[in-house]
Amino acid sequence: MKIKYLLPLTLIGIAFVRVPATTVIPPTFEQLVQQAELIFQGTVTNVHSVWEGEGAQRHIDTYVTFQIGENVKGNAGSSYTIRILGGTVGDETMEVTDTPKFNVGDRDVLFVEHNNEQFVPLVGITHGRFHVQRDEQTGRDIILNGEGEPVRDLTKLGREEESATAAEAISPDQLKAAVQKQLTGKADHPAQ
Repeated sequence: MKIKYLLPLTLIGIAFVRVPATTVIPPTFEQLVQQAELIFQGTVTNVHSVWEGEGAQRHIDTYVTFQIGENVKGNAGSSYTIRILGGTVGDETMEVTDTPKFNVGDRDVLFVEHNNEQFVPLVGITHGRFHVQRDEQTGRDIILNGEGEPVRDLTKLGREEESATAAEAISPDQLKAAVQKQLTGKADHPAQ
C-alpha cells in the first residue's frame, strides 16, 4: 500500500471502527420493520468497489446491486443498489468492522434505511440482513441472521434470550408474512 493512503485510511478506519462496535444495539423485529424505509427480497447481481472522495476524504465504497424478487415495504423497483463503506480496489482493501459482505448470487431479505447517507444502509447494520439459504436436509429455503445462524423465532430478535425450543428455522415467506402482519397491525393501531 502506498504511504500517502495510510494516514487517511487510518483516520477513516478509526472513525468508523469505533461507531459500530460501541453503539449498535440489536433491534427487535418491531424496530427492524418500523425503522426500515424499504424491505425487499432480492438476489445480488453485481458487487463493485470504487475509490471515492479526494485527499483526506478519499475512501473505498462498495455498491451492491440486487434484482428485486419481492418488495415487502416500500418500492425498490426491479433493481436496487446499496452503498457500503469499505471494499477492495485492486490490491488495496479498506475493511470496516461488522460490515456485511455480499457476493454475486447471494439471496437476502434486507431492511434498508438511509441508503447513501450512512456507512451501512441497513437497520442495525448486520441485523438488517437476513440471508436466504437452502437447507440441505429439508430442501427448503430458510433465513439466517447476520451471524449465519438460522432464525427460529422473530420475537427473540434484539433480546438477549436464546430460543429454548428446537423449532424449525423460518422460511423467507414466513419472514415476509410477519413483516406484513407487523405493518398491518401498525395501520390498525396507530401510534399513541
